[in-house]
Amino acid sequence: MSSAPSAPVGGAPGRNELGSITIADGVVAKIAARAVTDVPDAGAAATKLLGLDLASAGVPGVRSTDLAALPKAEAAVDGSTVTLALTISVRWPKSVGEVTGAVRAHVRARVADLTGLDVIEVRIKVDELATTLAPPPRVR
Repeated sequence: MSSAPSAPVGGAPGRNELGSITIADGVVAKIAARAVTDVPDAGAAATKLLGLDLASAGVPGVRSTDLAALPKAEAAVDGSTVTLALTISVRWPKSVGEVTGAVRAHVRARVADLTGLDVIEVRIKVDELATTLAPPPRVR
């Protein structure tokens, strides 16, 4: 007679009497970065060195400002909790507070849905205002 795995032991996601699942920091960071791109007015900020935009300076292989690209994301998983740090750009002239609030809420919900981890903090650094990008297409 077989039985289905019981509820998590000790409250940790991915843990039951058969074993446990550990999600690497890099996997959670990638999930968070992809979730940022779901918010229309946020995306990747250009890679900078001493305030100089390296993509504009012609340095190959560096990230440029792109609202469809993955932003820089870091995650620190500690048991069943995770802390996230994001570096993003925001489309001008959108409200930085509104966009970062939307990013924080969406990333927190998406990471929790896909991993079962409790997101206890989402630190957001806005590194650039995307002023030279075309606005999103208008719906008619």
